[in-house]
This record gives sequence, structure tokens and C-alpha cells, in this order.
Amino acid sequence: MGKKRKHVETQVIEPAKKDEGAPERPKRTLLGWKDKPEVKETEFIPPQQGGFRNKEKVLVTCSRRINFRYRHLMLNLVSLLPHCKKDSKVESTSTKGATLNELVELKNGSSSLFFECRKHKDLYLWMVKCPSGPSVKFLVNAVHTMEELKLTGNHLKGSRPLLTFSANFDKDAHWKLLKEMIIQIFGTPKDHRKSKPFYDHVFVFSIVDDHIWFRNYQISVPHNETDKIARGGLDKMTLVEVGPRFCLNPIKIFGGSFGGPTLYENPFFVSPNQIRALEKKQKAGKFAKKVKAKTRRKMHELSNPLEPDEFADMWKE
Repeated sequence: MGKKRKHVETQVIEPAKKDEGAPERPKRTLLGWKDKPEVKETEFIPPQQGGFRNKEKVLVTCSRRINFRYRHLMLNLVSLLPHCKKDSKVESTSTKGATLNELVELKNGSSSLFFECRKHKDLYLWMVKCPSGPSVKFLVNAVHTMEELKLTGNHLKGSRPLLTFSANFDKDAHWKLLKEMIIQIFGTPKDHRKSKPFYDHVFVFSIVDDHIWFRNYQISVPHNETDKIARGGLDKMTLVEVGPRFCLNPIKIFGGSFGGPTLYENPFFVSPNQIRALEKKQKAGKFAKKVKAKTRRKMHELSNPLEPDEFADMWKE
């Protein structure tokens, strides 16, 4: 028989203590190394780390049978707003509000710009905050697109704009509301994935004759590669217009999305149908004047006949 082994007490090997000064190895996940510490749901996040973030998304679409110039204007605005999303055309019916609200919800948007064309002549712009409102209906006049202007200004596509407003935006309540809606819709959110962190152009909104006039300018800084301009040299900066140009005439402000209670109605608004009807009446007045002149001439000839000429039948024989 073999010899029995001596019983030796097994010593428990204690794990080596971690160096408290050495940093812990980051955890690995399916998406890569996880460097940021996990934050529990119950913990409070200070506003500096996870505060308000602007997630504004604008849906830009138009109605069917839109004119080519108005479609080019819509595409110009799409190129100026990196935080917008395009969609297919929507039929301009009484139920367009529900359809557009559903499209905005599907696109995870919060605002909408809807270009509605009527009679191939008149362009209306709906500026809406979805889904609860408010919404504004404009008549668009004096449309000039980038293609037809051919201006010398140029700026980076996707760069963030500076929004400037005239002083009379702070006079009345409805202008203040329009100013806030324009800031939210036309202002590009910070750190947007399609935007560039530069301010090289300016959107100018000015009120003249109760109309909102829009202009887009490039901030031009003249300098050479060797001699660059110092920061804060505003006296050497110039503005060069880029385009497009258009004028917004506010018609009504509604409390809801594409409808609801009327908060404001423009008392000086005259629809383009009434303007065309007046022009037709003026043209019809010219024709009526001609007809009256002819009848007066005939009555004058009948009341004042010519005397018979003695030599009228002399050469007939």
C-alpha cells in the first residue's frame, strides 16, 4: 500500500488590495468604452451638466399645384434651416391641419412651415407650433428667390444665423408673439448635428407698413492670409446680401394648431381676390365708357342731320 500523504492546512490566499490612487478601468459595452459615470434615476442632475437643450425641429412642406417660384422659395428656406425636415406635398383641404399635425408628430418635430398656394397666384404661409399652437397665417408678397437675384453674397451651408429685429417688434402684443415664434423657428439649435458652429450670416426681420420684410446678409470680413483682422473689429466688417427676399403680411393669429380661437385679426388686410375684382371693375368701366360714347355719338348724329348737298348727284348721270 502506498504511503499516506501528510495533511497540510490549506492557506487562503487573500486577493491583492487595489491601489486606491490608480483609476479604475472603464467598463466596456456593445457601443464601446463607457467613460462617463452612471447616473441613477433618483440622483439630481445640476443644470450645468444636463440642463435645457433646444431640440427644435421644423417640418417644411407645401400644398399641391404650387407655382415654381414659390417652390424655389421653399427650397431656399430649407437650405437656410439645417434643423428642418422636408415632406411630400399635402392636399390643401379643410382637414389639412390634422394631417400636418400627424406628420409633425411622425417626424418628431415641434413646428411647421406650410406653404399654401391658391389659384396658382397667391401664396399663404402657415407658421405653426405643433400640436397645441399658436399658429399664424401670412400672405407672402414680393417674392425673389436666390436663383433670380444672383447676388454676390455667400455663406456656409448649415451655419447658425444671427437674428435681428427692428425696434417696433416690442410695441404691440401680437408683434411680440410673432417675434418669439420667429426666434424659435428660424433660430438653429446649438450643437445640432447638421449645423456648423459658426455665425457668418444675419437674418433681418423689419416691420414696414405693418408688413414683415425678410433679408439675409453675409458677414464679410476683408483680410489677407498674412494680415488677419483682430477680434472685435466690427468697423471693418460689411454685410453682403445673399437672398432670398420676401414680405409677410399677417392675416390672423389663432390659438390652436392650424385653427382655434382667433387671437388677432389684421384690420388693414385686403385679400388678393378683392384687389383683382376692383381691377376688373376698373377695366369694365373703361369699356362701359366707350359704349356710352358710341351711343352719344349716334344720338348726336340723329339729332343734328347734315344738310343735303346740291352737287352730290351731279356726276351720276
